[in-house]
Amino acid sequence: MQAQIFLAAAELTVQPSPLFPDLPNAAFFTNSFVFTIIIAILILVLVRRATRKMELVPNGGQNFIEALVEVLYTTFENIVGRHMITKVFPLIATLFIFICCSNWVGLIPGVGTIGWGKPGPGPWGLSEIHNPLFRPANADLNMTLGMALLFMIWWLVWTLSDVGIIGFFKENFAPKGSTKGLLALLLMPLFIFVGCIEILSILLRPVSLSLRLFGNIYAGETLLHTMTGLGLALPFPLNWITAVLFPLPFYFLELLVGILQALVFSALCGVYIRLSTHQSEEGTAH
Repeated sequence: MQAQIFLAAAELTVQPSPLFPDLPNAAFFTNSFVFTIIIAILILVLVRRATRKMELVPNGGQNFIEALVEVLYTTFENIVGRHMITKVFPLIATLFIFICCSNWVGLIPGVGTIGWGKPGPGPWGLSEIHNPLFRPANADLNMTLGMALLFMIWWLVWTLSDVGIIGFFKENFAPKGSTKGLLALLLMPLFIFVGCIEILSILLRPVSLSLRLFGNIYAGETLLHTMTGLGLALPFPLNWITAVLFPLPFYFLELLVGILQALVFSALCGVYIRLSTHQSEEGTAH
């Protein structure tokens, strides 16, 4: 029996692969979409099992979930502020947990290396997987852009409900500070110009959020693939040993990158909320 080293050789494309390309109206059912469903179900099942029987003195899974929620709540409260944390925490915490779990589970051997392809030459050869069954969710720009757009929709809802439409436009276009009278009229074109730039930066936030997360995860996936394939031209068993040892140090690096990118994404969401609602919070503090 021949053993194969399975790699998604030269198939790390930006676009996800449809699992059923021949079926009509099934282009959305991609390998990253399947991975997303698995991660969502996994999180729901683990959380439900851990909190199925709530106890006054938590232990085991309940203790971990409560500790995680408490740490996230304290962290995001320092970013968002007490004024908005109860409204925004469910979404921001969900984004953090989902992104972190997706990044870490995407490092498990088999993600990107199990699928359909052609066998390599001879024993211990390379099998080129042209259509992986799984693909890390955040290595798909559709997923990262979808999360960013979802957040920006809620950001707009929370901002308008907190400061109102007039307050939103005053914050971006009206004269700042104690500028009044003739000076305010003279500086009005400048404030309008700056406000237009601010609106443009708001419109670009989903792009920056999605591309930052996508770029880091896709780069990590490419790095691991490259390190795995460095020694494949060597004779057996050196090719098998190098395929395991070369990428091993980078797995620990990707574990750190996975949680850092989840924190950066969710923390930036909190910063955007704080920037658009902090005036209201300062008003309530007096």
